[in-house]
Amino acid sequence: MKNTLQKLITEHKAFELNYAQRRQEEIDNPSTATNRRDFLKKTALGGFSLTALTGLSIEDSLAETTRNVNRTSAPSDLKITDLRYAHTAVMGGTAILRIDTNQGIVGWGEVRDGADPRYALMLKSRILGENPCNVEKIFKIIRQFGGQSRQAGGVCGVEMALWDLCGKAYNVPAWQLLGGRYRDSVRLYADTPEGKDAADQKEKIRYRIQDQGYTWLKMDVSIGEIIDIPGCIVNPEILKENRSQWSGGYMSYANTAHPFTGIQITEKGLDELAKIVYTIREMVGYDIPMSTDHYGHFDLNNCIRLGKALDPYRLAWLEDMVPWQMTQQHKTITEALETPTTTGEDIYLLNYFKPLIDEHAVDIIHPDLASSGGLLETKRIGDYAEEKGIAMALHQAGTPVSFMASVHCAAATQNFLSLEHHSVDLPWWESMFSRVDGEKMIQKGYAPVPLTAPGLGIEINEEVVKAHLHKSDSSYFAPTDQWNEKRSHDRIYS
Repeated sequence: MKNTLQKLITEHKAFELNYAQRRQEEIDNPSTATNRRDFLKKTALGGFSLTALTGLSIEDSLAETTRNVNRTSAPSDLKITDLRYAHTAVMGGTAILRIDTNQGIVGWGEVRDGADPRYALMLKSRILGENPCNVEKIFKIIRQFGGQSRQAGGVCGVEMALWDLCGKAYNVPAWQLLGGRYRDSVRLYADTPEGKDAADQKEKIRYRIQDQGYTWLKMDVSIGEIIDIPGCIVNPEILKENRSQWSGGYMSYANTAHPFTGIQITEKGLDELAKIVYTIREMVGYDIPMSTDHYGHFDLNNCIRLGKALDPYRLAWLEDMVPWQMTQQHKTITEALETPTTTGEDIYLLNYFKPLIDEHAVDIIHPDLASSGGLLETKRIGDYAEEKGIAMALHQAGTPVSFMASVHCAAATQNFLSLEHHSVDLPWWESMFSRVDGEKMIQKGYAPVPLTAPGLGIEINEEVVKAHLHKSDSSYFAPTDQWNEKRSHDRIYS
């Protein structure tokens, strides 16, 4: 035992010295945020090293190495006692969930960007008193209350928090509970930055790639870019009424499915869109994968025409060309093009992914863990796709909570390609939460997987979150007792 311990001490001595040096360099760096610097100092003071055990007896060594074990956690007796939220300003409104337990362990979740926190609050009465470690059981209790896209936000947010709690209770990372990991770091993709002119954009792209270290980019190729160029679009009137793809009345362009708008792109319009992609591709180069999205609402035939116009630029994928429900149209587009196709960020549950996967209607599935069902359901989706020869990328546009939940899921899924990071240019985003292992959340375009930190491996920085609450709701994890009582019979069969 003593020889083994001494060997471990020797092996880790160099690592510890290097680690301490890196921590000190980060503390001394003027660009290090104050809360991050304080965290590094505190954790350095509170830690211990293997080299410090030299000379101790075997009994003392064992006592020292186990002194930080959480002895208050009795997983079999763990009970959910509360669910509260804080509505942040991320992506125009994203709620962070906090689930409390009878043992003082807290789990963090997130209601998807743009979704109402009440999607989660109405689940509170269904989960109070349950053991959060029974993740699958609780998921089956609440699964029926989720719907497609953001209507799944409550169920998925609770599921995230359950895995965080379970990991903390058993002192293992969430990826370990999903069956283990395939990778130690998760590749990220980010938006292609825009500039005030070509030179400015080229510099911003250089910064994104070389300084920030991103190795995968995505850009929009929207008909909105050509609406004001004469002769580019047939039937532009519906667009001119409301150019937004995201808001408007029930019969507006925003809420009219792609086959029903009557919009077509002329040959001139196709040339202009191809020029946009060509210009960016020349700035980025061909070493870096480049995906595209947000084309606008037009029909199947125009999707194929646009796809063929963009085929020469070897794009990583064409995303959500038609609504996800239109499996046969996706299949027709996929078979007509050389460029890979993808959809899935608005799909809830594996059952709704199966038609796309079984028909090989897309080349890549693209779930958002905050809509698809949470960590375990998303891993199931990825595993099912893998069996059919289809890869998986992950959409993500929320806070560090859903980001880190996605990191754990990506680590545990073999056919994973890349994870979206939608808040690269939001300076306070990363400081909303800290990793409990002291590592940075993002390092040169990759997210290191927490190898030892339990659960999701993060802790909230309260002052940062309080400073960036959504203007419509400045409450901060206020009591939610009005949601404690269950008022309906939930069984969905007679």
